[in-house]
Amino acid sequence: MRSKLLILVAVLMMASLFLGACQPSGLEAGAAEKSLTMNLGPGDIPTIDPALGTDTNSIQVAVETFVGLTRQHEVTNEVEPGMATTWDISDDGLVYTFHLRDDVPWVKYDADKGKVVKVQDCNKKDRMVTADDFYYGIIRTLKPETASNYAYVLGMAIKGANEFNIGDTTDPETVGVKVVDENTLEMTFLEPAVYNAAIAGMWVAFPQPSWLIDGDECTEAYGDAWADAGVFESYGPYTLKDWLHDESLTIIANPFWPGMDSAPKPKIGEVTFTMLDWGPALAEYEAGNIEVTDAPLADMDRLKSDPVLSEELGINPYLCTYYYGFNTQAEYVDDVRVRRALSMAIDRQSLIDNVTKGEQTPAQWFSRPGLAGAPTLEKYPDLGVKYDPEAAKASLQEYLDESGMAAEDLDITLMFNTSENHQKIAEAIQAMWKDSLGIEVKVINQEWKVYLETIRSKETPQVYRLGWCLDYADANNFIRENFVLGGSANPGAVDDPTKPEGGISWYNEEFEKGVLDAVKISDPDERMAKYADMEEILVWDDAAIAPIYWYTKVQVTKPTIDRTNSSGGQEYIEKWDIVTE
Repeated sequence: MRSKLLILVAVLMMASLFLGACQPSGLEAGAAEKSLTMNLGPGDIPTIDPALGTDTNSIQVAVETFVGLTRQHEVTNEVEPGMATTWDISDDGLVYTFHLRDDVPWVKYDADKGKVVKVQDCNKKDRMVTADDFYYGIIRTLKPETASNYAYVLGMAIKGANEFNIGDTTDPETVGVKVVDENTLEMTFLEPAVYNAAIAGMWVAFPQPSWLIDGDECTEAYGDAWADAGVFESYGPYTLKDWLHDESLTIIANPFWPGMDSAPKPKIGEVTFTMLDWGPALAEYEAGNIEVTDAPLADMDRLKSDPVLSEELGINPYLCTYYYGFNTQAEYVDDVRVRRALSMAIDRQSLIDNVTKGEQTPAQWFSRPGLAGAPTLEKYPDLGVKYDPEAAKASLQEYLDESGMAAEDLDITLMFNTSENHQKIAEAIQAMWKDSLGIEVKVINQEWKVYLETIRSKETPQVYRLGWCLDYADANNFIRENFVLGGSANPGAVDDPTKPEGGISWYNEEFEKGVLDAVKISDPDERMAKYADMEEILVWDDAAIAPIYWYTKVQVTKPTIDRTNSSGGQEYIEKWDIVTE
């Protein structure tokens, strides 16, 4: 009897070893069998190339397939170690030396083998992520020919980066990024800012595979096509499996990701991002085909009253701002009195109560309270712009009297990216402008990828919608990086070098100097006061934008999903799990 028992134990041990050998070594137990479907909203993901991503959907894929030098906690927004386990800061606060881990290989999804495999070099050795890969990624992002719309962030922060990005110098050695050795990278910043470590971890500073983009002796050069399905290589918790443009994108867990506190090994094997408008997505959610989606505005009352769906509805803090930009060079809205009138005529609280219904807060300025340096309503209750229809009428009338026109003569267009939620907001504000000001504003829309190109070009409409979520939790990321000359919402240049081309097309010398001065202020109250002054210029004195509301995240999530809720723009799905009990 004893000998039979020993044989049985031996057989079970051998079977266990065999099964263990077949199981991808880096995945959590059971992860391969778990899959999640999450809706990102209408329109194709514009890109998954970290150098080119500007929108939350593109960046969502980037942060799952790569990990930067540092990583921000998705809830607290504290900067944590990423690929750099530690970093040293010079006494003057300008030079950061990042010490990288050496155990992370580049990977790709092999469709023929049906699994994720390591990438090998010309000597059949695994390609490991090194400081050279970070250096290459940063320099490629900054190269003018890459045409990265987000390179300005590095240009504003890193020594020599802006000059290289705009072509004043062609020598990458002038950029304050240096490879010390295979696992050490040095970055020199322009200012001793508290957010330098966060900028170092942004997606535009992610490594990029030089051998795949430029080619080498054993690899074909794919150029920008390196980020296509079937070609893409990465190293993060997930990598790209499939991309059906305008329909869905699927990422698959990387079994070779070693895991870390800020980015653990995934517990879910595959994640499919769908690209449905919010109404159809909710129908798929209710049918059990989608586990997570934003809530359609049209269904908010039903979601809140339904005994089951109300339990699955989550309304959480979200450090983002919804706003309308004015093309300040366009007819009619080139006058501040018209812009200010349009902004004052928006009844933000009514919009929240009757349209969005997600417990948002009316925004009086741009930088979301809760960010370092951002003004708060407690300290600055009267800052910025509020709903004031009588003052709005007076401001517009002054312009009309001077120009000899009537309100109905104004030919103004409001554009938004295609989405039933944005449409409902646009139509509500359109009605407010008609009722308060007598202006018949035309409302039009474009698909997301095309829309992003339009609002950064000479074709920027008179009024357009955008939202902004944090890249890092500081007012500098909101007000300065968006609205200074060359910023995200204020790109390019026209014949007059003091005015940009695209976006809000706005320049104010006092604002340009003030937001730069704010970076250097160490006293929190003084810094907040400086940003308050700059917000007043932006939303009132020049009324270059109309802030509308400070977001909340309004989503429905199946009870089987054990998740975190990001307070910024992206989720870390490798921290999620699917539970059945």
